[in-house]
Amino acid sequence: MIARKKTRGERNGKTVSRSAPQKYTLRLFVSGSTAKSTQAVKNIKRICEEHLKGRYDLQVIDIYQQPELARIMQIVVVPTLIKQIPRPLKKLIGDMSNKEQVLFGLALNGPAL
Repeated sequence: MIARKKTRGERNGKTVSRSAPQKYTLRLFVSGSTAKSTQAVKNIKRICEEHLKGRYDLQVIDIYQQPELARIMQIVVVPTLIKQIPRPLKKLIGDMSNKEQVLFGLALNGPAL
């Protein structure tokens, strides 16, 4: 039997995928510049910079300026954060002040943080 040297990215004869960290696509629906909406924007930006730096796209959508988009996405309460990518789609409601709940909702609460 001839022993074969393992190549880079291979473990036990199987190729191991070394993909880049997942990029997140987020939409935050707010209602104008109310205190709760402003706080939600501030909180989610802080969380994203701490845990997703360079790996996220955050779109802030004012339901007064884009009511049709809010209707299509079935937004009934604001602020609402929608995690579109990675799947599954998740909706988080509130001012995003409970960091642990936001991290759990975004599936960022694992040991790899």
